[in-house]
Amino acid sequence: MTEKAKATIEAGKAILGIEFGSTRIKAVLIDESNNPIAQGSHEWENKLVNGFWTYSLEEIWFGVQDCYRDLRANVQALYSVELQQLAAIGVSAMMHGYMPFDKNGNMLAPFRTWRNTNTGEAAAMLSELFNYNIPLRWSISHLYQAILDGEEHVKDMAFLTTLAGYIHWQLTGEKVIGIGDGSGMIPVDPETKDYCKDMIEKFDKLIADKGFSWTLEEILPKVLVAGEEAGRLTEEGAKRLDISGTLKPGVPVCPPEGDAGTGMAATNAVKQRTGNVSAGTSSFSMIVLEKELSKPYEMIDMVTTPDGSLVAMVHCNNCTSDLNAWVGIFREYTELLGVPVDMNQIFSTLYNNALTGDADCGGLMAYNYFSGEPITGLQEGRPLFVRTVGNRFNLANFMRANINAAVACLKIGNDILFNEEKIKVDRITGHGGLFKTPGVGQRILAAALNSPISVMETAGEGGAWGMALLAGFLVNNTNDRNLADYLEMEVFGGNTGTSIAPTEEEVAGFNAYIENYKACLPIEEAAVAHKK
Repeated sequence: MTEKAKATIEAGKAILGIEFGSTRIKAVLIDESNNPIAQGSHEWENKLVNGFWTYSLEEIWFGVQDCYRDLRANVQALYSVELQQLAAIGVSAMMHGYMPFDKNGNMLAPFRTWRNTNTGEAAAMLSELFNYNIPLRWSISHLYQAILDGEEHVKDMAFLTTLAGYIHWQLTGEKVIGIGDGSGMIPVDPETKDYCKDMIEKFDKLIADKGFSWTLEEILPKVLVAGEEAGRLTEEGAKRLDISGTLKPGVPVCPPEGDAGTGMAATNAVKQRTGNVSAGTSSFSMIVLEKELSKPYEMIDMVTTPDGSLVAMVHCNNCTSDLNAWVGIFREYTELLGVPVDMNQIFSTLYNNALTGDADCGGLMAYNYFSGEPITGLQEGRPLFVRTVGNRFNLANFMRANINAAVACLKIGNDILFNEEKIKVDRITGHGGLFKTPGVGQRILAAALNSPISVMETAGEGGAWGMALLAGFLVNNTNDRNLADYLEMEVFGGNTGTSIAPTEEEVAGFNAYIENYKACLPIEEAAVAHKK
């Protein structure tokens, strides 16, 4: 395996996927059989600056360069070769948000991430105008909110893109975007595989009195679908990615995508009637639909697969951050005792103990809101743990309540799909940090969604691997298959992972938990209202 991987790298046949996650930038190098053969990473965190969650351009470029440097070091350590030539590259990132530029390529306002919830007025007005749910984090919501707020920079705008679209532009010179990420800038038409023309026209009419020199279509990136070449790595782009100057330009680059699209690829959930759940800093579920929903729902975003099929997405701003913080408290306790404990061991011990707790968590309740949560209508977050003196307060129930909290909002949104819209799915696959401890997050999510949940061995590879697969689809799809068939036959070979189905007791317990969760939301609302 080592000699084969070394030969692949030396021949320039390895494929690179890079993903900008919320807490980590990750690069995965794969071989011609789609196996990961090297990786690099860079840890980072967003900052709240002048009321906006953001990452600076300096942090973005230092982060990706450090990630690539780490990848090069990993290649050298494993194979004693230099990474010089690649077969293809793909870039993905946390979805949507707002990155505006002027005609000279200067950024007009700091990057506004998906985490910002200041766009409520704009999102509500656009949802009514389009008769389509427009989420707070979508690019069009940020743009219109900036217009409503009278922000000066808007008049000078020449290009609006996402983080993935920005990095791709800088690496290739091409102002394009993958359809999945593009569908969260403004809705796309699954038939034309392009932005909805009628919505663009309605928006232009809405802002006509502002007298801007641009129209919406002029400032948006061009939409591409998986399998289309989206440009090639330029000499300048190669130097920006690899500051050592070793990487050669000319590499084909696939359309840049959002982390939802890479999650679908990484879990083989591109085909209709399949779905996946990504659970990390934030969480989202993606169910690939056979037809349109009967009506718009505020909790459900309509996006697409990387090849343009319609997807119902439930996106939650909060997932494992508060859970990780509690685990950190237990780590501190073990350190105070002078007991050396590995973090993986702490997670595994606490998570597995949670499964011994009561199915309804003994009445204990947790809210994991580090930031605002659109699913439950909160513009700000306050992490809370709530109990009464009559609850069954023990460690197992405490941990189970916090793990339940990580997927509670996902359940609220998906109950609409399964109970009201009667959506049918053949398979839901989980991936992300919540599933690193085998069987625990998987079993609790199964109870939440009342559905079997599969987890694959590759789930831990995450979105960077999924992005590498999309880059591989660009250059290795020699049989001219569609994306779903390519993944099924060329990548996964029919493997659907290990499945866990919930028991009736677990489903009933989570249902009791969620009813208590919704009933106690006024406590969270009061915390937001009264604590600065």
